[in-house]
Amino acid sequence: MASVKMVSMFILPAMLHAFSSFGWSMAQNSHHRPHHMHVGVILDMESPVGEMAQKCMTMAISDLNATPSQNNHPLKLILHPRNSNGQPLKALSSAVELLENEKVEALIGPQTSEEAELLGELGDRVPIISFSASCPSLSREKNPNFIRMTTNDNSQVGAIAALVKKFGWRELVIIHEDSSFGNGIIPNLLLALHEGNARVAHRTVIPPQARDIYVEAQLYRLMALSANIFIVHMSPSLASRFFIKVNELGMMSTGYGWVVTDGIANELSLFTNQHHQIPEVNVYCLWAYDSVWALATAARHLGATTSIEKKDSANKFAHLAAIPPRPTGSDLVRTILRAKFTGLSGEIQLKNGQLQQPLAFEMVNVFGRVKRIGFWTQFNEITTELDRSTVAQSPSVRDMGSIGWPGSSLAIPKVQRIMPKAGKRLRIGVPIKVGFKELVGVELDPVTNATTVTGFCIDVFKAAIDMLPYGVILDFIPFTNSNILMGGSYYDNLIYQVYRQVILHEPSIP
Repeated sequence: MASVKMVSMFILPAMLHAFSSFGWSMAQNSHHRPHHMHVGVILDMESPVGEMAQKCMTMAISDLNATPSQNNHPLKLILHPRNSNGQPLKALSSAVELLENEKVEALIGPQTSEEAELLGELGDRVPIISFSASCPSLSREKNPNFIRMTTNDNSQVGAIAALVKKFGWRELVIIHEDSSFGNGIIPNLLLALHEGNARVAHRTVIPPQARDIYVEAQLYRLMALSANIFIVHMSPSLASRFFIKVNELGMMSTGYGWVVTDGIANELSLFTNQHHQIPEVNVYCLWAYDSVWALATAARHLGATTSIEKKDSANKFAHLAAIPPRPTGSDLVRTILRAKFTGLSGEIQLKNGQLQQPLAFEMVNVFGRVKRIGFWTQFNEITTELDRSTVAQSPSVRDMGSIGWPGSSLAIPKVQRIMPKAGKRLRIGVPIKVGFKELVGVELDPVTNATTVTGFCIDVFKAAIDMLPYGVILDFIPFTNSNILMGGSYYDNLIYQVYRQVILHEPSIP
């Protein structure tokens, strides 16, 4: 969506090396048969990340097979890809099928945090390596054999809070996906914003499979609150639909400010090149490549001498508990966790089962094109240049360069106080009838002269009004007709009064 303008940030991948630049020098030994290691790959092949990651992993296999072995145990990795279609249950069934039929010794790629959580039940049998599941709740405490070849979402909350503070925003709205991925970052993000003296006045939660009409309704509610500064944390697939609606409703106009997390920013091509949907190499692709190398290097280091031959299973639907643990699984995990090398994504070093927090986050501005506006580091906060030898001064907003905001404005949006607008009053004529008060009942308090309207029809009407994306104040006006007991056209008169927009005065109830 080229017209979308937002401020976003994403992990700075240190792409310092070409695909053939790995520094392992290995002596060729052609007198030993190669060990065939079967690896299951579970990706959403229909997504840009899954499609590109599969290509990068295939490239890694090609580079590995062309690299001489370091010892007397040459290794050949064989990938067995499966398409999860982004469905956790399908990812789980694919994993079981790979364990039973292909006898895989490791699994790579549970692409979403939900898939990784579900596959975690298999972690005591084989190592599971994910290069994109970033939910903080995923940990080795729950699954000792889970390896996260990506960063934890919590690592970016400091960068987001620093940016909010830099722009002087004291009140904002968080919009996030209602999933493990979407909810996981929220506690730490709220804490980081609070420490920076920013108040989260409202949170909007959107289910991953929400229909466009639901997204539109939530945006109308935010407009009714006069909210104008937003932090968005959701999957790229939902974000692409979400920002289309944002643009359609005019929330990409002057006065609005948007900050998105790295899960969206790492796939900015979805928004800036929607007319040319060709998958581009991004950081997930690099992490996928490095995941294959980390696994292969650990297996070569262990010097596995036997391969698990494929055997036809007499019962292909054997229960999951009948799948025997791989004897090399724990050894592989320990060896991978001790690995330290320079990969395509930069320095690879795992801590507590996951990739260490990057040295810096790059902050970019999307204003027709992607433009760098600065970096955030743990030590220097926001800086315009990366320099490890000196402590850079925190730059002013002017030093960060011109930042384009929605509506082609160069002025930082000012926070509008978030408070509900007074809703319009809606006058509803309610017929006064004899009997059937369970459907519509009207009672008049003789002391206060207040009218109470009850009944099933009234409840249904109120429920429908509550679903509107804006506030409406209801005034129920009882309507009676002197001819009702004489067989007059009661409902015709009521409808005619509404048609003429006649103000209905509350009559006395007979």
